[in-house]
Amino acid sequence: MIIIRPIQHSDYDSLHRIAVESGHGFTSLPVNETLLKQRIDKAEKSFAKTVSQAGSESYLFVLEDTETGQVVGTSGIEAAVGLDDAFYHYHLGKVVHSSRELNIYNTVETLSLCNDYTGASEICTLFLSDSHRKNNNGRLLSRCRLLFVAEHQQRFADTIIAEMRGVSDEDGRSPFWNWLEEHFFSMDFPTADYLTGIGKKEFIAELMPKHPIYVSLLSKDAQAVINQVHPKTIPALKLLEAEGFTRRGYVDIFDGGPTVEAEKNNIKTIAQSQRCQVLIGEVTSSDNFIICNNQVQHFRAVQAPVLLRKTAEQVVISPEVAQALQVSENDWVRIVAN
Repeated sequence: MIIIRPIQHSDYDSLHRIAVESGHGFTSLPVNETLLKQRIDKAEKSFAKTVSQAGSESYLFVLEDTETGQVVGTSGIEAAVGLDDAFYHYHLGKVVHSSRELNIYNTVETLSLCNDYTGASEICTLFLSDSHRKNNNGRLLSRCRLLFVAEHQQRFADTIIAEMRGVSDEDGRSPFWNWLEEHFFSMDFPTADYLTGIGKKEFIAELMPKHPIYVSLLSKDAQAVINQVHPKTIPALKLLEAEGFTRRGYVDIFDGGPTVEAEKNNIKTIAQSQRCQVLIGEVTSSDNFIICNNQVQHFRAVQAPVLLRKTAEQVVISPEVAQALQVSENDWVRIVAN
């Protein structure tokens, strides 16, 4: 069975392999032993912590195939970004140059450095190995985070964002960064991306242009990838758009990829999920649901057929599903149609 659970220190080797597989541009998983172990340690402390409002907690989940014991995917949530380190974006805006006397009116797009998303929650670090990109496992890995948010809303901000990986080639070269590198920096995209991933962000404030950049001054290649996603990121973007996430003109400062946002209670999975009391028995229905328990430190989520008794707020699940979720008869779970 495929289950989602909080990461543990024993998952380090798997997380390192996933970090290598994810490749360039996956800033939240740098291939660095110290940083990865710190990420696991912070996640374990966050899951164990009693929380009344969003803070610096960092939750990291893994997808485990219980038949093989392999961990083959990961996804995460940052409870509130920018509280410890500045959280940068470019915002796409417009400047109008006009002259009534000359009958000239030009609208020019600009990129302005900002910290507008400080304090927002971020869903992040979504990656699934090729071997398990089937049977809606990717949807489970993405949406389980939103069920966790729905069940533990006090731990998260009202605005939730997701940064989409921008366009770069197999060697990690980003057309957007290439222009910035030529004019403002002296390091390649993988180096800048890696430094950000390990928390060394001071160079951004020190070297980034302080004034708005006219998009028309960028190279044609750089202009073409602004607000565009990496081909491998398109399925993740479509999933989030189906949940109600939209673009508001914010893009990544390194690769120009879009950031999408949604208000917490308007997100489809959160709004349509419901809490049900568990009955354990034979399930004859073929209706597939994502189901999670109501725990934090011992959170579990699976996808499986259930028999829903709407009027009684009860759900019948099989003994195998109950065991995977670590729930007993009359416990409460949260479910959403898959």
